[in-house]
Amino acid sequence: MKKNKFIGISKVGEKGQIVIPKEARDMFGILPGDSVIVLCDKAKGIALVKADVFEDLTDKVFPKGD
Repeated sequence: MKKNKFIGISKVGEKGQIVIPKEARDMFGILPGDSVIVLCDKAKGIALVKADVFEDLTDKVFPKGD
């Protein structure tokens, strides 16, 4: 059975870097070299979204011509 939820903890390193837990990377197919977009709202927190999600959205908003 495929898990749809995951909770994990990441520490922030000296350079401000975090490691995305393996379970979360596997869940979203995040591979080395992939880009993620950081969305921030001071009241609600931080979200990470794979960049290709936004690429798919922009393709729908701005369809490629012939």
